[in-house]
This record gives sequence, C-alpha cells and structure tokens, in this order.
Amino acid sequence: VQLQASGGGLVQAGGSLRLSCAASGRTVSRYAMGWFRQAPGKEREFVAAISWDGGSTDYADSVKGRFTIFRDNAKNTVHLQMNSLKFEDTAVYYCAADIHHTAGVRWGAEYDYWGQGTQVTVSS
Repeated sequence: VQLQASGGGLVQAGGSLRLSCAASGRTVSRYAMGWFRQAPGKEREFVAAISWDGGSTDYADSVKGRFTIFRDNAKNTVHLQMNSLKFEDTAVYYCAADIHHTAGVRWGAEYDYWGQGTQVTVSS
C-alpha cells in the first residue's frame, strides 16, 4: 500500500485546512486509518483515527472538537478537516494504515503503512 498525503500549507491561527490521504496499490477500505503528527524536536503523536467503515472515530484531546477525520472508501481516501487551527498544531502530518485492526488505534507502532507527510504551518 502506498499512501500519499496532501493538503498541508501555511495558514493563520483560526484558519482551516483539509488534509487528504490517497491510497494506491491496495484498497484500504477494510483497514483502520490514522493521522499522526510530528513537530520539530518532538516525538510523533497521535491525532485521529477512524475505523474501516467510518463508524468509529477517536481523537487526541488536543484536537477534539476542532478536527474531523472521515473517509471515502469508494475513492480509497481518508481526510482530516482541521478547523480553528492553533500555532501548536504546526507539524508534519502523516497518514497511516493499520491492516490488522478494523477500529482505529492510537499507537503508531500498530500501523503498517505510512505516507510521506505533509507540512502544516500555523502562524500566530
């Protein structure tokens, strides 16, 4: 599975961005998917996850109520809608696929495939 993340950019605090993750090589419609991020000098952290059918989602406390993860299995894509962005959301964002679980999990080690990352920069 190849994952291609896109949609990052520079945005002012309070603004919005939508990240997309396109899968190729294999359908990910039966897999849980997740978004993680890594800021400079910090460890990678969990952002959001979604079950294979989109029926279950999970969010880090820091983004709950501001970010929404959703998927389109017909198009083999997963998205992260980010609203009310804050300076501390600045990071490289990665999408990932977990072929062993149908519900999203928070632990990056459980994910099997990773995208290349897309930079999100929020100016204060």
